[in-house]
Amino acid sequence: MAKASLIALVSLAICLSSLSFTYAEDTFFVEGKVYCDTCRVEFETRLSQPIKGATVILECRDRTVGGSITYSQESVTDESGKYRIPVQGDHEEEICEVRVVKSPREDCNEFMEAWQRARVLLTKKNGVSDPIRYANNLGFLKKEAVPGCAEVLEELGFLPLN
Repeated sequence: MAKASLIALVSLAICLSSLSFTYAEDTFFVEGKVYCDTCRVEFETRLSQPIKGATVILECRDRTVGGSITYSQESVTDESGKYRIPVQGDHEEEICEVRVVKSPREDCNEFMEAWQRARVLLTKKNGVSDPIRYANNLGFLKKEAVPGCAEVLEELGFLPLN
């Protein structure tokens, strides 16, 4: 009797552990940051500022031309300009991208062509076992560059222009 109970208990434990593993396998978290490009150079510098309250959206599309949206989730950045979007399901056959939607800052709300969206792979069938997926940082351009940008660009080797 004790042996049968032990076998039943071990079987139950295996079933429950496989259920939690399956759930974890189908859940991802997309993390990233939104910043204000205070120098209007379309990349981050030491003068760049995180944007609190920026809206981003994750969209996954069918791979066909003009593919329909199969998954969509919106998020808002925290005080450090960071967001975390929970994603359910494996999206191996889809193209998934995070893009900026809106900046709450009137002085920094111009879209950057290069950093308006970031592609993320949301599948475990690519060799990445970690459920956290990091998107490239996204940003908005400040209406006018702040003082000190020339110094920063010189430090980075962009100035003087020869």
